[in-house]
Amino acid sequence: MPIFVERSSMGVSAEALFAWHERPGALERLLPPWQNVRVLERTGRMRDGDRVVLGFGRGPAKFRWVAVQSETVPGRQFRDAQQRGPFRRWVHTHRFVPADGGSSLLEDEVDYRLPLGFAGRVLAGRVARRELARVFRFRHERTRADLERHAAFTECGPRRISVTGATGLIGSALVAFLRAGGHEVDRLVRGELREPGDARWDPARGELDPELLERCDAVVHLAGASIAGRRWNAARREELLQSRVRGTRLLCEALGRLARPPSVLVCASAVGIYGDREDEVLDEKSASGEGFLAEVCRAWESACEPARAAGIRVVNLRSGLVVAASGGALARMLPLFRLGLGGPQGSGRQYVSWIALDDAIGAIHHAVFCEDLSGPVNATAPFPVRNAAFARTLGKVLGRPAALPLPGFAVRAALGQMGQELLLTGARVLPTRLEASGFGFRTASLESALRFELGRA
Repeated sequence: MPIFVERSSMGVSAEALFAWHERPGALERLLPPWQNVRVLERTGRMRDGDRVVLGFGRGPAKFRWVAVQSETVPGRQFRDAQQRGPFRRWVHTHRFVPADGGSSLLEDEVDYRLPLGFAGRVLAGRVARRELARVFRFRHERTRADLERHAAFTECGPRRISVTGATGLIGSALVAFLRAGGHEVDRLVRGELREPGDARWDPARGELDPELLERCDAVVHLAGASIAGRRWNAARREELLQSRVRGTRLLCEALGRLARPPSVLVCASAVGIYGDREDEVLDEKSASGEGFLAEVCRAWESACEPARAAGIRVVNLRSGLVVAASGGALARMLPLFRLGLGGPQGSGRQYVSWIALDDAIGAIHHAVFCEDLSGPVNATAPFPVRNAAFARTLGKVLGRPAALPLPGFAVRAALGQMGQELLLTGARVLPTRLEASGFGFRTASLESALRFELGRA
């Protein structure tokens, strides 16, 4: 039977490495973003007999993978074995080996057998091993990076953090990251309460129970209707504006009335506040620009005033395009680029100020704990690129041509003002204050960010 092994050094003790793996959120952090995998069910917490159910695929190709844990040695190892899934056999042993200087060795050993016997080995053996290498290289890189980010603020201790927009692309990744780091997270949601710590709020109706916020140390506010959800008309523009302003004002007024307010509010914003600025180099001292998105961002940030007036440290995190394979702009681009039909949009000269997903959640985490940060903070990678360069780099990573331009007139005809502001304009935004505060980017180059998210190392 084939056995796959991946080993990596980690800068924490074996006990700390084991503890990270047993916390809520760790499993979600280890799921590769280029695979459509979801945690459907989980029982227990890292003990023998615990069961995990994962969902794979889309449409009629969906299937479940059920694994049961055994042979757990606290601080040293655990094993999970497939009970139901795509392999004839799958036994995965996680080992945490002490090393010199308080560090450790993470070792993943997979004893597996493919379906279809000899035919399966011939037809899919090499593909399976290559995919295992992709998956575990990703898992080890993310584990190491997450541990390093949390270690930077170990002396601050665990916090209780309330998060709005917790089910979105950034919010869901942030919640998993924080929980795996030992923090308690309360999700403020508008729909069904699915997890312990979930609480309901309804910004459209002005409904928020202040008691939900009394117990938290920090609030991260990410909620807002998707800018790219559908074509903008007058009603849609008003919805986009109010989904941000109304919810932010409701939250900040509630925070301002608390007898024990949290120490910090990190509120989402966007680089759209700078408008279309061509080649001008922009940082947090730059004036805001023109256009609908700039108007929305100005109103969004101004709605935080009640929290500021109450003495709460407020950080307005102006995010760029988030590079994530599991959602957002990149996920919408991938089908065309994989077919070799992608390319620059409009002139291709407009700047794209981007940030890798893990750096985006790292910037939020940094803003929560870095007491020197307040006001506007640009959450963008240090090296923005032109639209044409973005397309070329994505094509290179995918091994596909990326030379089919999408003319500006076609974008405007299909998407109207939304296409004009989201695709045909740009701003060259630098993370001056974030870097000055000591934040370190894990993926400062676009190519490395794309390779990590797409498993194309």
